[in-house]
Amino acid sequence: MTMIDLDTLTEQELFPGYRGRFVHSDNMTLAYWDVIAGAVAPEHSHPHEQVLTVLEGQFELNVDGKVMEVTPRTPVILPSNVPHGGIALTKCRLLDIFHPVREDFR
Repeated sequence: MTMIDLDTLTEQELFPGYRGRFVHSDNMTLAYWDVIAGAVAPEHSHPHEQVLTVLEGQFELNVDGKVMEVTPRTPVILPSNVPHGGIALTKCRLLDIFHPVREDFR
């Protein structure tokens, strides 16, 4: 068992306005994001399966051309290799879970 204090992890800004802290297990990566209102995650895709959960705020997600508003308590499962991106409609806290591990987030 490993217990991690998020406050001890170095914060990284991978997209402008998206500051994240990353936790890696043997098989998954958890990304805890603090996002400023209006910040855009450009459309992208990756081989990782992803589960996006809004912890606080409102986020507009575009998945393969389908736009949806995501609010707390509505996880979205994104399959591998599907183009997606989004914009923070308000200040947001997000949790992304990726499988397998995001080596590029280490």
